[in-house]
Amino acid sequence: MVVQGGGRRERRAGLARLLWVTAEVITTVGVVVALLVVHQVWWTNRQAAAAAREQVRVLEEGWAGSGAVADGGGDPVAVEGESSVPSPSGATPVPDAGAAPSAAPPSVRPSVRPPVGPAPAGGAAPARDEAYAVLRIPRLGLAVPVAEGVGKRAVLDKGYAGHYPGTAQPGAQGNFALAGHRNTHGEPFRYVNRLRDGDELFVDVRGRRYVYVVGKVLGETTAGDVGVIAPVPRSGVKPGYGYEAAGSYITLTTCTPEYSSTYRLVVWGTLKTVVSAGR
Repeated sequence: MVVQGGGRRERRAGLARLLWVTAEVITTVGVVVALLVVHQVWWTNRQAAAAAREQVRVLEEGWAGSGAVADGGGDPVAVEGESSVPSPSGATPVPDAGAAPSAAPPSVRPSVRPPVGPAPAGGAAPARDEAYAVLRIPRLGLAVPVAEGVGKRAVLDKGYAGHYPGTAQPGAQGNFALAGHRNTHGEPFRYVNRLRDGDELFVDVRGRRYVYVVGKVLGETTAGDVGVIAPVPRSGVKPGYGYEAAGSYITLTTCTPEYSSTYRLVVWGTLKTVVSAGR
């Protein structure tokens, strides 16, 4: 008589080994995914926020060395955390400023040389990707460098606010439009949803401070709603939001809801005054 039990035991043992290996693979993959999340959500914030603070310092030291400093700056504080459609007047479309890219972030070492000088109101734009101004939002305790352009790697992923090419420069007639990350990579615009009518926004550029006052907030619009960064900003998706008369405007755009790039959150303000150095 032949006993057949050995074969069944071997099959059970093989199945147990397969299940064990599968469990180990799943655990390893889970750990790797968790590390990637930590890298994107935590480490990129620390890295980019530190570099942005350093860039603010570099700019201010450069202005101080030239004798051109806007008064009342205070210490910079970073707050924790591209669609391609045609845009008016050659402006860059509203970018995906809140989605975390899958690739590792680039070096975020700040510029070692402050710019020679910002463009005057209505003048030529600074060099592409160059940090040339500081945006301060007292309500949020925020001070963030402003660079020309809205490229992810060159500007936004460094924790900077990016100036939409083709829109007005600070203080000029038209719309000084900015984009910034809401989550990851310094997330400078994470809490712009907390801004309210009457809140002040300061834009410091060598020797001058442009003071804007928040006037309108559009809580949600599409990524392709380029009307929000037009010279006279007005939503093309929600026509009841925006302005009708020419003026000097500022626009802040970021992704919404948090940890998503589905829609855009927009904050608008109007120019209140310009303060020169030494006044």
